[in-house]
Amino acid sequence: MAQGGVFTFFEIIKAILMGIVEGITEWLPISSTGHMILLEQVIKFNASEEFMSMFRVVIQLGAIMAVVVLFWGKLWPFGMKRGRVISKPSVWSLWFKVVAATLPVLVISPLDNWMEDHFYNYITVAAMLILYGILFFVVENRRITPHVTKLEQITYRDALIIGLWQCLAIIPGTSRSGATIVGGLLLGLSRACVAEFTFYLAIPVMAGASLLKVVKFAVSGSVMTGTEVAVLAVGCVVAFGVSLAAIRFLMDYVKRHDFKFFGVYRIVLGIIVLAVAAVTAIF
Repeated sequence: MAQGGVFTFFEIIKAILMGIVEGITEWLPISSTGHMILLEQVIKFNASEEFMSMFRVVIQLGAIMAVVVLFWGKLWPFGMKRGRVISKPSVWSLWFKVVAATLPVLVISPLDNWMEDHFYNYITVAAMLILYGILFFVVENRRITPHVTKLEQITYRDALIIGLWQCLAIIPGTSRSGATIVGGLLLGLSRACVAEFTFYLAIPVMAGASLLKVVKFAVSGSVMTGTEVAVLAVGCVVAFGVSLAAIRFLMDYVKRHDFKFFGVYRIVLGIIVLAVAAVTAIF
């Protein structure tokens, strides 16, 4: 195999690993961005920083498509009745609430690049992993019987507050799903309800962020190499397939368990990251 072929092969393997991590961590409340940062400390792509900045976000498109495929019946606002196309008011209402929850993110989105430049590091990730791991224990220990168990019971006030919590995910290591789940639980949503609503919130937020990154990449005059195109495509496809399994797992898991396991995972991982950082600094 030619040297160029070997080079592309190893880049594809890296993309598969990134897709697996993205597909699992995007939906579980353990921070996809945080895990991406940690993984990038181990595997390094032979690509420009401009491409990597876009790749970290656009790979999420594969994860988004998994939500669309799994919940298409609940997300598509049109249907057929007696041979006629009908509109579904409940689905439109859900989408309006998703839009309401997205508004706060639009307000803080200009800070995204600044946060990436200043806080995209493993120390920030470790701190946020531990902080939200503790929050999961605090929230679950004070849990009362949820008064919102169905999506249609979510009010616009609930949606807006959950959207404000979602803004906290701008800090690497926080976890978009983790922040919205904590916010939803505090509002009295059931675990299954807040998990599903969190999936839907990802569609406009992640699609918008991906589009913005692609536009910025194009406007900057950057051009993807053939290898980079392959890496992006493979990463998205793998993220899609793994996301299908991860979403099914979480929806089944929250029917019988609380979120304390994820709290333990976050705290342990955060401590390990800090320990490795300390040892590396010493030696």
